[in-house]
Amino acid sequence: MICSGSTEISPLGAHLSLSHQSEADLTVVRPLISFWKQEPNLRETMLIWATCAVIFVGVASAFRPYMSLAMHFGDTSAYTQIADAIASWDFSGVHVKQFWGVSYLVALVHNLTGISSTTAILMLCAVCSLLAIVLAYRLWGGWIALFALCLNFDWFQRSLLGGSEPLFVALLFASFLMIRKERWLWAALLASLATVTRPLGIFLLVGIGVVLIVRNQWRCFALASLIGIVVGALYMFPLKLYLHDPLATVHSYGVAQPAARASLFGIPFRAIIVGTLGSPRPWTKLARSCGWIFLVVAGNILMVATREFREYARTHPAEAIFTALYLISIYCYNIPYWALGTFPRFAIPILPFVFLALLRWLPKDRRVVWILAIVSAALAACSALGIQNVLARLRG
Repeated sequence: MICSGSTEISPLGAHLSLSHQSEADLTVVRPLISFWKQEPNLRETMLIWATCAVIFVGVASAFRPYMSLAMHFGDTSAYTQIADAIASWDFSGVHVKQFWGVSYLVALVHNLTGISSTTAILMLCAVCSLLAIVLAYRLWGGWIALFALCLNFDWFQRSLLGGSEPLFVALLFASFLMIRKERWLWAALLASLATVTRPLGIFLLVGIGVVLIVRNQWRCFALASLIGIVVGALYMFPLKLYLHDPLATVHSYGVAQPAARASLFGIPFRAIIVGTLGSPRPWTKLARSCGWIFLVVAGNILMVATREFREYARTHPAEAIFTALYLISIYCYNIPYWALGTFPRFAIPILPFVFLALLRWLPKDRRVVWILAIVSAALAACSALGIQNVLARLRG
């Protein structure tokens, strides 16, 4: 335990020896060092997120109208178009793209409140992002929550400009929490909802099923399976009825890349290597993508190599199964351009496990976390705008 400062100091300060002066200095410095080394509590974790959100919105708005940026960012407009179709229950002319979990929730908020779909998706993504970091704190503590969810540009961008990741991650983490409390049916429901938001959520359903089978909890397994089937059937029914294809959103992943005749998954790392060597892109994006790949791979190696993480996996088998299957899927993703460029985004759900494996080597200093989070938020906004566009505006 670090000394709290009980050294006795002579009143004759002018005659203090050098050693006594050093001891007096340490009584002041040690508690200060201890303060910064303490793990952030939930209030500070939320404050860091809120500060980063303000910085992101402020930087982005300084260069471009914020709503315009959001509507032209990523898949935000695609989600809102589907949400508008769901809200009016008119699917004529709908272009199927992505899973519809986010769009259903946006449509619900739009119908209940009357706000526009764009406002609804921005509000929902921000709320889900904050909820995700609160759940991450509950699951792994402040260090992991902040390193995993406050350093990734794509997380900030999807949280504050629209995307499926905030809802997907919040549902996953909520399911993890239910699993730890052994509330298996709630865990299965949340994992099922995560799956209709992003399809790789099915790996958590697999993890839940495997754990229940190993424990011989057959009744619970049957009920959890029934929940997954019902959620899936309810999701596919409108697709079958109006689009005549119950797997329309699944098939859209192949249609999105008509030039890619190969299967969606292939040899591990092949598409990443091909994308690195064959796709011209700014060196900043290349460096960012490669940096995250190296970080995730390093964490993956330590997951296997370190006794602490192996013990964690034994005590949390459903999380471990999900992580293993999810990592294999993003390593084997077979479209070179996206396999490299969107790797930081794909990696978001398993970053807590990566940083958990790297925990021993993380800089556990709240000053470092604050600085990294603030810088990341500002750079994430610049990345969303386009670094070259920001530099051109600054020069002008």
